[in-house]
Amino acid sequence: MTEQFRARGASVEVLRAEAHDERETVIMERARRGEDPWDFMTELPTVDELVVWTLRAAAIERDGGRLPSPARHYRLLRQIALDYPDLTPTVWRMIDVVS
Repeated sequence: MTEQFRARGASVEVLRAEAHDERETVIMERARRGEDPWDFMTELPTVDELVVWTLRAAAIERDGGRLPSPARHYRLLRQIALDYPDLTPTVWRMIDVVS
Protein backbone atom coordinates (compact mmCIF):
# COMPACT_ATOMS: atom_id res chain seq x y z
CA MET A 1 0.00 0.00 0.00
CA THR A 2 2.95 2.33 0.51
CA GLU A 3 3.54 2.94 -3.20
CA GLN A 4 -0.15 3.68 -3.65
CA PHE A 5 0.38 7.00 -1.88
CA ARG A 6 3.43 8.09 -3.83
CA ALA A 7 1.97 10.86 -6.00
CA ARG A 8 3.81 10.65 -9.30
CA GLY A 9 6.77 9.18 -7.40
CA ALA A 10 7.45 12.60 -5.92
CA SER A 11 9.42 13.12 -2.75
CA VAL A 12 8.01 15.17 0.08
CA GLU A 13 10.37 17.99 -0.92
CA VAL A 14 8.92 18.11 -4.45
CA LEU A 15 5.36 17.96 -3.10
CA ARG A 16 6.15 20.78 -0.67
CA ALA A 17 7.61 22.91 -3.47
CA GLU A 18 4.48 22.40 -5.57
CA ALA A 19 2.23 23.19 -2.59
CA HIS A 20 4.28 26.29 -1.80
CA ASP A 21 3.86 27.55 -5.36
CA GLU A 22 0.11 26.90 -5.21
CA ARG A 23 -0.21 28.71 -1.87
CA GLU A 24 1.77 31.69 -3.17
CA THR A 25 -0.50 31.85 -6.22
CA VAL A 26 -3.58 31.96 -4.00
CA ILE A 27 -2.03 34.72 -1.90
CA MET A 28 -1.12 36.75 -4.98
CA GLU A 29 -4.58 36.36 -6.53
CA ARG A 30 -6.38 37.35 -3.37
CA ALA A 31 -4.09 40.35 -2.90
CA ARG A 32 -4.71 41.41 -6.52
CA ARG A 33 -8.44 41.37 -5.78
CA GLY A 34 -7.75 43.90 -3.03
CA GLU A 35 -7.90 41.60 -0.04
CA ASP A 36 -5.53 42.40 2.80
CA PRO A 37 -3.21 39.43 3.48
CA TRP A 38 -3.47 40.15 7.19
CA ASP A 39 -7.17 39.31 6.92
CA PHE A 40 -6.88 35.97 5.13
CA MET A 41 -3.47 34.42 5.80
CA THR A 42 -4.68 32.51 8.86
CA GLU A 43 -7.48 30.96 6.74
CA LEU A 44 -5.06 29.36 4.30
CA PRO A 45 -3.78 25.84 4.82
CA THR A 46 -0.09 25.42 5.50
CA VAL A 47 2.20 23.98 2.84
CA ASP A 48 2.26 20.62 4.62
CA GLU A 49 -1.54 20.60 4.95
CA LEU A 50 -1.79 21.17 1.21
CA VAL A 51 0.58 18.26 0.62
CA VAL A 52 -1.52 15.97 2.86
CA TRP A 53 -4.75 17.00 1.10
CA THR A 54 -3.10 16.40 -2.28
CA LEU A 55 -1.98 12.91 -1.25
CA ARG A 56 -5.44 12.19 0.15
CA ALA A 57 -7.08 13.37 -3.07
CA ALA A 58 -4.77 11.15 -5.12
CA ALA A 59 -5.72 8.14 -2.99
CA ILE A 60 -9.43 8.91 -3.42
CA GLU A 61 -8.96 9.25 -7.17
CA ARG A 62 -7.21 5.87 -7.31
CA ASP A 63 -10.17 4.41 -5.41
CA GLY A 64 -12.56 5.41 -8.18
CA GLY A 65 -13.38 8.81 -6.69
CA ARG A 66 -15.40 7.38 -3.84
CA LEU A 67 -15.29 9.61 -0.78
CA PRO A 68 -13.97 7.70 2.22
CA SER A 69 -15.97 6.86 5.30
CA PRO A 70 -14.70 8.47 8.52
CA ALA A 71 -12.81 5.26 9.34
CA ARG A 72 -11.25 5.08 5.85
CA HIS A 73 -10.38 8.79 6.03
CA TYR A 74 -8.53 8.15 9.30
CA ARG A 75 -6.67 5.20 7.75
CA LEU A 76 -5.76 7.28 4.68
CA LEU A 77 -4.26 10.01 6.83
CA ARG A 78 -2.40 7.49 9.02
CA GLN A 79 -0.97 5.83 5.91
CA ILE A 80 0.22 9.21 4.63
CA ALA A 81 1.99 9.74 7.97
CA LEU A 82 3.64 6.34 7.66
CA ASP A 83 4.67 6.91 4.04
CA TYR A 84 5.90 10.47 4.64
CA PRO A 85 7.30 10.69 8.20
CA ASP A 86 8.07 14.40 7.77
CA LEU A 87 4.32 15.00 7.48
CA THR A 88 3.41 13.06 10.63
CA PRO A 89 2.93 16.11 12.93
CA THR A 90 0.68 17.74 10.33
CA VAL A 91 -1.33 14.56 9.78
CA TRP A 92 -1.95 14.11 13.50
CA ARG A 93 -2.92 17.76 13.87
CA MET A 94 -5.37 17.35 10.98
CA ILE A 95 -6.79 14.16 12.52
CA ASP A 96 -7.37 16.01 15.80
CA VAL A 97 -9.21 18.81 13.97
CA VAL A 98 -11.43 16.41 12.02
CA SER A 99 -12.19 14.15 15.02
